[in-house]
Amino acid sequence: MYQLKKFKLPEGFRGRNAFTVQLWWLVYFFLFKPSPQVMYGWRRFLLRLFGSKIGKKVILRPSCQITYPWKLEIGDYSWIGDEVVLYTLGKIKIGSNTVISQRSYLCTGSHDYTKTDFPIFAKPILIHDSCWLATDVFVSPGVEIVDEVVVGARSSVFKSILEKGVYKGNPLKKE
Repeated sequence: MYQLKKFKLPEGFRGRNAFTVQLWWLVYFFLFKPSPQVMYGWRRFLLRLFGSKIGKKVILRPSCQITYPWKLEIGDYSWIGDEVVLYTLGKIKIGSNTVISQRSYLCTGSHDYTKTDFPIFAKPILIHDSCWLATDVFVSPGVEIVDEVVVGARSSVFKSILEKGVYKGNPLKKE
Protein backbone atom coordinates (compact mmCIF):
# COMPACT_ATOMS: atom_id res chain seq x y z
CA MET A 1 0.00 0.00 0.00
CA TYR A 2 2.64 2.58 1.00
CA GLN A 3 5.48 3.56 -1.29
CA LEU A 4 7.79 5.25 1.18
CA LYS A 5 10.48 5.82 -1.43
CA LYS A 6 8.13 8.56 -2.72
CA PHE A 7 8.01 10.31 0.69
CA LYS A 8 9.38 13.87 0.68
CA LEU A 9 9.77 16.14 3.65
CA PRO A 10 8.08 19.47 2.79
CA GLU A 11 10.54 22.29 2.24
CA GLY A 12 11.17 24.25 5.44
CA PHE A 13 9.21 21.72 7.52
CA ARG A 14 11.72 21.71 10.38
CA GLY A 15 11.79 25.51 10.53
CA ARG A 16 15.61 25.74 10.56
CA ASN A 17 18.46 24.39 8.47
CA ALA A 18 19.96 20.92 9.04
CA PHE A 19 22.98 22.35 10.88
CA THR A 20 20.78 24.12 13.47
CA VAL A 21 18.64 21.02 13.93
CA GLN A 22 21.71 18.87 14.59
CA LEU A 23 23.25 21.52 16.84
CA TRP A 24 20.06 21.54 18.94
CA TRP A 25 20.22 17.74 19.33
CA LEU A 26 23.83 17.98 20.52
CA VAL A 27 22.98 20.78 22.98
CA TYR A 28 19.96 18.82 24.19
CA PHE A 29 21.94 15.61 24.68
CA PHE A 30 25.07 17.10 26.26
CA LEU A 31 23.81 20.24 28.08
CA PHE A 32 20.03 20.12 28.59
CA LYS A 33 19.26 16.49 29.45
CA PRO A 34 22.14 15.85 31.92
CA SER A 35 21.67 19.15 33.77
CA PRO A 36 20.80 18.83 37.49
CA GLN A 37 17.09 19.00 38.38
CA VAL A 38 17.38 22.46 39.99
CA MET A 39 18.94 24.15 36.94
CA TYR A 40 15.64 25.44 35.55
CA GLY A 41 17.19 28.77 34.54
CA TRP A 42 19.89 26.97 32.55
CA ARG A 43 17.33 24.97 30.57
CA ARG A 44 15.23 28.11 29.95
CA PHE A 45 18.40 29.83 28.71
CA LEU A 46 19.23 26.99 26.30
CA LEU A 47 15.71 26.93 24.87
CA ARG A 48 15.66 30.71 24.42
CA LEU A 49 19.04 30.49 22.70
CA PHE A 50 17.37 28.29 20.08
CA GLY A 51 14.34 30.55 19.63
CA SER A 52 11.82 29.35 22.21
CA LYS A 53 9.67 31.96 23.89
CA ILE A 54 9.86 30.93 27.54
CA GLY A 55 8.18 32.97 30.28
CA LYS A 56 9.30 33.82 33.81
CA LYS A 57 10.06 31.01 36.26
CA VAL A 58 9.00 28.22 33.89
CA ILE A 59 9.99 24.83 35.29
CA LEU A 60 11.25 22.35 32.70
CA ARG A 61 12.46 19.00 33.96
CA PRO A 62 15.68 17.78 32.32
CA SER A 63 14.01 14.62 31.01
CA CYS A 64 11.42 16.50 28.93
CA GLN A 65 11.95 16.35 25.16
CA ILE A 66 11.53 19.24 22.75
CA THR A 67 11.93 18.42 19.07
CA TYR A 68 12.33 21.92 17.61
CA PRO A 69 12.60 24.60 20.32
CA TRP A 70 12.02 27.45 17.85
CA LYS A 71 8.41 26.21 17.57
CA LEU A 72 7.73 26.37 21.33
CA GLU A 73 6.17 29.09 23.47
CA ILE A 74 5.46 28.73 27.20
CA GLY A 75 3.91 31.42 29.43
CA ASP A 76 5.02 32.53 32.88
CA TYR A 77 5.13 30.10 35.84
CA SER A 78 4.18 26.98 33.86
CA TRP A 79 5.61 23.53 34.62
CA ILE A 80 6.72 20.83 32.19
CA GLY A 81 7.14 17.49 33.97
CA ASP A 82 9.46 14.52 33.70
CA GLU A 83 9.50 12.65 30.39
CA VAL A 84 7.00 15.02 28.75
CA VAL A 85 7.34 15.00 24.97
CA LEU A 86 6.69 18.26 23.17
CA TYR A 87 6.78 16.99 19.60
CA THR A 88 7.04 20.38 17.96
CA LEU A 89 6.79 19.54 14.28
CA GLY A 90 4.24 22.35 14.43
CA LYS A 91 3.97 25.14 16.96
CA ILE A 92 3.08 24.40 20.58
CA LYS A 93 1.91 27.30 22.71
CA ILE A 94 1.33 26.71 26.41
CA GLY A 95 -0.14 29.53 28.50
CA SER A 96 0.80 30.78 31.95
CA ASN A 97 0.28 28.85 35.19
CA THR A 98 -0.25 25.62 33.27
CA VAL A 99 1.05 22.18 34.28
CA ILE A 100 1.91 19.45 31.79
CA SER A 101 2.51 16.43 34.04
CA GLN A 102 4.97 13.58 33.61
CA ARG A 103 4.90 11.38 30.53
CA SER A 104 2.35 13.51 28.70
CA TYR A 105 2.77 13.71 24.93
CA LEU A 106 1.80 16.76 22.87
CA CYS A 107 1.99 15.69 19.23
CA THR A 108 1.71 18.33 16.49
CA GLY A 109 2.47 16.06 13.54
CA SER A 110 1.23 12.99 11.76
CA HIS A 111 0.96 11.47 8.30
CA ASP A 112 -1.83 11.24 5.74
CA TYR A 113 -2.36 7.49 5.78
CA THR A 114 -4.75 7.65 2.80
CA LYS A 115 -1.94 8.52 0.37
CA THR A 116 0.70 6.10 -0.85
CA ASP A 117 3.59 8.56 -0.32
CA PHE A 118 2.54 8.91 3.37
CA PRO A 119 2.97 12.74 3.47
CA ILE A 120 3.75 14.36 6.80
CA PHE A 121 1.82 17.34 8.16
CA ALA A 122 1.83 19.52 11.24
CA LYS A 123 -0.94 21.36 13.08
CA PRO A 124 -0.38 23.60 16.11
CA ILE A 125 -1.43 22.83 19.68
CA LEU A 126 -2.64 25.68 21.89
CA ILE A 127 -3.13 25.19 25.62
CA HIS A 128 -4.34 28.31 27.41
CA ASP A 129 -3.77 29.55 30.97
CA SER A 130 -4.33 27.73 34.26
CA CYS A 131 -4.69 24.25 32.82
CA TRP A 132 -3.49 20.94 34.19
CA LEU A 133 -2.81 17.95 31.99
CA ALA A 134 -2.30 15.11 34.46
CA THR A 135 0.01 12.13 34.03
CA ASP A 136 0.33 10.52 30.60
CA VAL A 137 -2.14 12.70 28.68
CA PHE A 138 -1.97 12.55 24.87
CA VAL A 139 -2.88 15.67 22.86
CA SER A 140 -3.22 15.33 19.09
CA PRO A 141 -2.38 17.79 16.29
CA GLY A 142 -4.60 20.85 15.93
CA VAL A 143 -6.09 20.76 19.45
CA GLU A 144 -6.89 23.89 21.45
CA ILE A 145 -7.63 23.74 25.19
CA VAL A 146 -9.16 26.85 26.76
CA ASP A 147 -8.38 28.37 30.18
CA GLU A 148 -8.99 26.44 33.41
CA VAL A 149 -9.24 22.94 32.02
CA VAL A 150 -8.11 19.82 33.88
CA VAL A 151 -7.49 16.69 31.83
CA GLY A 152 -7.34 13.50 33.91
CA ALA A 153 -4.50 11.00 33.90
CA ARG A 154 -4.09 8.75 30.86
CA SER A 155 -6.71 10.64 28.87
CA SER A 156 -6.51 11.27 25.12
CA VAL A 157 -7.48 14.63 23.63
CA PHE A 158 -8.32 14.35 19.92
CA LYS A 159 -10.70 17.33 19.70
CA SER A 160 -10.45 20.86 21.05
CA ILE A 161 -11.79 21.56 24.52
CA LEU A 162 -13.61 24.88 24.31
CA GLU A 163 -15.31 25.00 27.72
CA LYS A 164 -13.53 25.07 31.08
CA GLY A 165 -13.99 22.06 33.31
CA VAL A 166 -12.63 18.64 34.22
CA TYR A 167 -12.30 16.05 31.45
CA LYS A 168 -11.09 12.47 31.50
CA GLY A 169 -11.02 9.19 29.63
CA ASN A 170 -10.77 7.86 26.13
CA PRO A 171 -13.07 8.89 24.62
CA LEU A 172 -12.71 12.13 26.54
CA LYS A 173 -15.76 13.17 28.59
CA LYS A 174 -16.53 16.15 30.80
CA GLU A 175 -17.24 15.36 34.45
